[in-house]
Amino acid sequence: MSLVEDYSKAVEEIFKEQWSTREGRKVPESEDLGLGNDAVELDGTVLYADLDDSTNLVDNYEPEFAAEIYKAYLSCAAKVIRSEGGVITSYDGDRIMAVYIGDEKDDCAARSALKINYTVTEIINPLVKKYYPAKNYSVKQVVGIDTSELFVARTGIRGSNDLVWVGRAANYAAKLCSLSPDYPSRLTEAVYNKLNKSAKYSDGKSMWEAATWNGMKGMRIYRSAWRWRV
Repeated sequence: MSLVEDYSKAVEEIFKEQWSTREGRKVPESEDLGLGNDAVELDGTVLYADLDDSTNLVDNYEPEFAAEIYKAYLSCAAKVIRSEGGVITSYDGDRIMAVYIGDEKDDCAARSALKINYTVTEIINPLVKKYYPAKNYSVKQVVGIDTSELFVARTGIRGSNDLVWVGRAANYAAKLCSLSPDYPSRLTEAVYNKLNKSAKYSDGKSMWEAATWNGMKGMRIYRSAWRWRV
């Protein structure tokens, strides 16, 4: 069998096979799904935390320093996510993806964003200045959050595969991370409308302000520069 025939057979099998889907009661792991057309459907809130301008970091600083920044940011983000009940689903270079489920998933994700901002401004950057006073560098980052139905399948080949998260939340949360770090936390209106007052206000003041997402047909989103102490 030629390579073309081999690849064509694999694609045809994907297109011909019927899907087997079930309702998810927890965030799935790779071993929970088969490599065939097997999927889990769940209502989830997706968070992406992304280190801003990592190109500048790797182009202008020593690799050891860049690696330490990556490690510090991703470590703090991961600790915050887990403390708020999120499940880390992947690391992708300088960013991390997490999924939250349950009745308080939106509040937990929103608090996570504000807490990640706290770790950057109050922990990481002061320690960067302490240990590297000669370097003109400070960490900037953006967290994006959206919520929707998710269709989760396993993709790849035997020995090299991972989960693919199909649904608006995964796509929009990732795209929100490309916006300016002037507002490190951003979430869609769908998330904001589900937040409890405790995740919207601090001492009677709103922690979030409405904004227009020009790159997505003028969608209304909410952004914040607030910090939530860990």
